[in-house]
Amino acid sequence: MNRFRHYYSFNRVLLLVLDVTLIATAFHFSNIIRYGTTDLQQEYNIFFLLFALVWWIVSGFSNFMFRIDGFFPIDRRLSNLINAFIMHAFILACCIVMFKLDELSRLLLLYTYLSTALLIGMSRLVLMLVYRYVTKSDVAHTRYVIVGTGPAALALQQTLNANDDLGTKFMGFFDDNADKLSPYNSKLKGGVDDLKEYCLQHSIDEIYYTLPLNNRAQIDELTEFADDNFVYFRIVPDFSAIVQRDVNMYFYHNIPMISVRREPLEIASNRVMKRLFDVAFSLAVILLIFPVVLPIIALLIKLESKGPVFFKQLRPGKKNRLFVCYKFRTMRVNMQTELQATKNDPRITRIGAFLRKTSLDELPQFFNVLFGDMSVVGPRPNLVSQLDHYSKLISKYKMRHFVTPGITGYAQVSGYRGETKELRLMEKRIEYDVRYMENWSFMMDMKIIFLTVWNMVKGEKNAF
Repeated sequence: MNRFRHYYSFNRVLLLVLDVTLIATAFHFSNIIRYGTTDLQQEYNIFFLLFALVWWIVSGFSNFMFRIDGFFPIDRRLSNLINAFIMHAFILACCIVMFKLDELSRLLLLYTYLSTALLIGMSRLVLMLVYRYVTKSDVAHTRYVIVGTGPAALALQQTLNANDDLGTKFMGFFDDNADKLSPYNSKLKGGVDDLKEYCLQHSIDEIYYTLPLNNRAQIDELTEFADDNFVYFRIVPDFSAIVQRDVNMYFYHNIPMISVRREPLEIASNRVMKRLFDVAFSLAVILLIFPVVLPIIALLIKLESKGPVFFKQLRPGKKNRLFVCYKFRTMRVNMQTELQATKNDPRITRIGAFLRKTSLDELPQFFNVLFGDMSVVGPRPNLVSQLDHYSKLISKYKMRHFVTPGITGYAQVSGYRGETKELRLMEKRIEYDVRYMENWSFMMDMKIIFLTVWNMVKGEKNAF
């Protein structure tokens, strides 16, 4: 529904302006409670700008956090809002420590956070209720009908109704061969011959045509009628017989093409952006963090067990090409390197357990990122033995190798990390890897990196 893209952009800007206004209100309200005046001191004016800026940054981490339509259920929107406040508080706390803003009143910050959360939460609820009232009322300014009652027509109506787009109203189906026993029969307004008169009488704005495309005369007739009466005529081809999943349609010049899956990293500019970030991020870690932690970790590894500091192992990368993956050694030297680590694994050393728990054992893989064998974010590179085993059991397993493997991934920050005793655990991991491939964005990578750091700080129960 590209015609609503401008609405979503405007909606986002409008709500962001509203949020900043509510944050300013919360600051003044909190200042009244704390100091008895609405006049903010100079340091709080600066802090307000920092508070609002961090909120703007955090908004990019929560998909559609600034949408009030029905695309996401209310529990998902509430979860996004709560996650946004948690992330905002974490980043703001880091800024306070980094910039040494010790003079700020902790009590005022508490009042500000509580009032901000209350105001923004209430504004979302009110706007959502107003939105639902408008979309369900007769003031909806875009009325549409669907020609056909087949699978494509029913799926289209359900999708448009679920998305609940602003200012739209479904007026009915039109079909000459409708199933009399269909549960949607009550919404049938007549045959195709009745369509024109109905459109004129009820000021229909859009016609969606979902019948087979072999009736050229009928399509031409309805197209001409729509053009003459300022009605948008849209053809919705039914591919359900040949494609059993969501597809993406695009045009190469004037030739329509269908892609059976959405792959943002097929676009060269996206790959370049991701690669530039990988190089910059890996260089920063190698130059700033690695020199500090390497001597300490190397000494601890050597003191506890004999063997090299680094562990090298062949792993399958993009398009199953093998590469040498680097890690800090976390186990005693053994001949079972293709055996996945388990809970209380006797091969793991004490320092190794700590490194695994905090993910510090993965630090050398930033050299893999710099060399181009890995990315900062992507599907985790599994063992070669796992590739041979799971590719025979899980149909989508090999799909994850369409992209460059990563140090961290969507599956890992979603709780699917560690041992995979049961097949369903690996299936869920693959599901999240494929979901990452099909929904990649730069902000999604940033969110995964943030959650990875957060998990490192709090520790992961599945990391062993």
